Amino acid sequence: MEMIEKQNKIYKDSEIYSILHPWVKKWFKNKFKTFSEAQRYAIMDIHCGENVLVSSPTGSGKTLTAFLSIISELTNLADKGELEDKVYCIYISPLKALDNDIEKNLEEPLLEIEKIAGRELGVRKAVRTGDTNQYQRSKMLKVPPHILITTPETLSILLCAPKFREKLKDVKYIVVDEIHSLADNKRGIHLSLTLERLQNLAGRFTRIGLSATVHPLEKVASFLVGYEYGEVRNCKVVDVNYMKQLDMKVLCPVEDIVESDPEDINKALYNLLHELISAHKTTLIFTNTRSGTESVVFNLKKKFEDKYNDDNIMAHHSSLSKELRLEAENKLKEGELKVVVSSTSLELGIDIGYIDLVILVSSPKSVSRALQRIGRSGHKLHDKAKGRILVVERDDLVECSLILKNALEGNIDEIHIPENCLDVLSQQIYGMAIEHKWDINDAYRLIKGSYPYRNLSQNDFVSVLSYLAGEYTRLEERYVYAKIWVDYDTKMFGKRGKLARMLYSTNIGTIPDRSAARVKCNGQIVGRIEEDFMEKLRKGDTFVLGGKIYRFNYARGMMVNVTPSSGPPTIPSWFSEQLPLSFDLAMSIQNFRAIMENKFLHEKTREEIIEFIHEYLYVDYNAANSIYSYFQEQYLYAQIPSARKLLIEFYKGYGGRKFVVFHTLFGRRVNDALSRAVAYLLAKKYKRDVMISVSDNGFYLSSDGKIGGFEAFKELKSDNIEEILVKAIDKTETLAGRFRHCAGRSLMILRRYKGKEKSVSRQQVKGKILLKFVKELDENFSILKEARREVMEDFMDVTNAKKVLEILEEGRMEIKQINTTIPSPFAFNLVAQSYLDVLKYEERIEFIRRMHQAIIKEIGG
Repeated sequence: MEMIEKQNKIYKDSEIYSILHPWVKKWFKNKFKTFSEAQRYAIMDIHCGENVLVSSPTGSGKTLTAFLSIISELTNLADKGELEDKVYCIYISPLKALDNDIEKNLEEPLLEIEKIAGRELGVRKAVRTGDTNQYQRSKMLKVPPHILITTPETLSILLCAPKFREKLKDVKYIVVDEIHSLADNKRGIHLSLTLERLQNLAGRFTRIGLSATVHPLEKVASFLVGYEYGEVRNCKVVDVNYMKQLDMKVLCPVEDIVESDPEDINKALYNLLHELISAHKTTLIFTNTRSGTESVVFNLKKKFEDKYNDDNIMAHHSSLSKELRLEAENKLKEGELKVVVSSTSLELGIDIGYIDLVILVSSPKSVSRALQRIGRSGHKLHDKAKGRILVVERDDLVECSLILKNALEGNIDEIHIPENCLDVLSQQIYGMAIEHKWDINDAYRLIKGSYPYRNLSQNDFVSVLSYLAGEYTRLEERYVYAKIWVDYDTKMFGKRGKLARMLYSTNIGTIPDRSAARVKCNGQIVGRIEEDFMEKLRKGDTFVLGGKIYRFNYARGMMVNVTPSSGPPTIPSWFSEQLPLSFDLAMSIQNFRAIMENKFLHEKTREEIIEFIHEYLYVDYNAANSIYSYFQEQYLYAQIPSARKLLIEFYKGYGGRKFVVFHTLFGRRVNDALSRAVAYLLAKKYKRDVMISVSDNGFYLSSDGKIGGFEAFKELKSDNIEEILVKAIDKTETLAGRFRHCAGRSLMILRRYKGKEKSVSRQQVKGKILLKFVKELDENFSILKEARREVMEDFMDVTNAKKVLEILEEGRMEIKQINTTIPSPFAFNLVAQSYLDVLKYEERIEFIRRMHQAIIKEIGG
């Protein structure tokens, strides 16, 4: 019997109507002509109480798919007078904004159905998040909503609230929205344990997951439903793909990227942007960083003053104040904006009205992200999703062309779901202890029901219990006290202390406190800037926030005072994390490189190869031409690294500095792991510091003296890289930072205590003291183990780094070494990065152009 199966049965309208309450049926018929594809696949199964995962693009009626049979069921109960005062359905989403959206979207059908019924039905819904005030909360206890709309964190708090817990005993449905954006991080891991705790209280309920484009769906379905007795629970997967209606292109603003000078490229880019925006009603532009977002808004306003102003163009990113973000969302819904520029925060399923074009400026770094972003357009059910990716760099061009190919052919990169996170586990065990006393084995069984913990070892489980039970007595010297008691004879555990529930509910969650300073202008808070950025500001500096320019006056603590300003800004270098290239996409670029090398080896003509690129990658001739000359130069001057060949290039730079460039196009997370391990081995051997620089396309080591990068790389094996990395990251800021986050999640560091907040800087200090202390205490301490796991598996990608080393060990990839006087074309960007501190972006393009001309000369023009 297949546990997780694809739902292939599509139901007829008449079949679905037959299960709906007459009033609901009448409402639906008045409102819509017919059911959407997702609804035809899923509504019947939800009605029959089956677990269902629905994957379809945003705006394809997913929410109604989930709710229609639930609304019908509640209407039925209300009609018979059997609707009780308890929660029947819980809707969970990662975003508070989404919660308010859903409430509005449910309001309408419920009122219209009452109109048809001609009487009040009293089906209630309510939002409960951290923002809900005390009055609303106590009201919910007296008359609980039938549909509760909430966030993962709040649900876990409600499970520990004795009175509210009672109202959740008969939950029938759980709807998890935007599940793809939860599954790959600790919020999702936290939620999956909360759902097991809820199931323990309420018995089996129907789980409904809603997701945008994600792969593999079986894995996300397993994450949604969890395990019972070691077997995954049943789930039907509904995959509604509008791939065939994807209108997607990669555009190059200039004919030859590398020959054009920076000014021309910039001018051509903005002219093309303007042209695309003008040809559409509403355009959504995605950039990869907040600084990118700010500078696109700023430049469009500056270059086309008569076309763009504060009324029709807005920025939207996570550093802006809630009010500004809301204003952008509302104006977008009302159709008042011509264009919105965003870094990441518009990716979630807020219904943002009608957008007919999505533009991605530079690579989104993964196929699924490209599809999720482009899927924001064409929101009328059967419109095409229309997306354009603009590229101004050769590496980007190759990358985006392969994103295009994979997107059109339906190859999506695999989602990474973190496993066995011991910090989240500590938090949840504490929550369980607050609910009631537990039998240790029962608790272990419950935890293993959650997909991310299905392989949790007894050892790790017990080590978390002993940390929580205060068995490391020396931790009390550092004010970390026992949270639970454990009795190993009776095999029971429970909570300690009278304040347990308060401590838990004020400190839970998985999102670490980031240090951001609030920016105040004329008494109004206009947004936030990161601490590192604030430290760089000098009095009189001007910077852009929300597309407007401000002058920096002074900072007091974490509050920055500014006044509005004009004139060219010293535009910010935000410290937002750049998105890393996905491993699957990297491998697909590597395979393309191997095919290209083959073409050159077989002496195909330029015309034949350009025609091949045009057809294979679905790109226009401008792009095909640029890709051809890029590869040809690399081939004639050096060798083409690929899935079959790892190239190591020895290059002597300015002032005799030696570089060892590793052409390892595996994405930055894998390269981070490989490069740190190699650098660690080198530093140990030669007792000198080695400079590392990492990108998605490779990494280099550089030093003034002898550098045995190749020998050190050969010492790396798939079975020793983990232990080498543990040593390599031991003294780093990365580990210290992640340890602080894990210590916060596992409640070693309390962010709030007796009404007082602990500032981020105090948390940082405490984190460092604790880290040093814990290392002396026990090398295998559970939270230290988790911090290392997080650095190596989630921040870096040690799993795929091992895969790469295995490919080398099995001889499926050879290692080739070359010496160069000018770096090879594929190494330009990496080497240019090393002079980045000295070079402005424009100068970097110029630097690459000069190296390019030198190469052309070398290979004879």
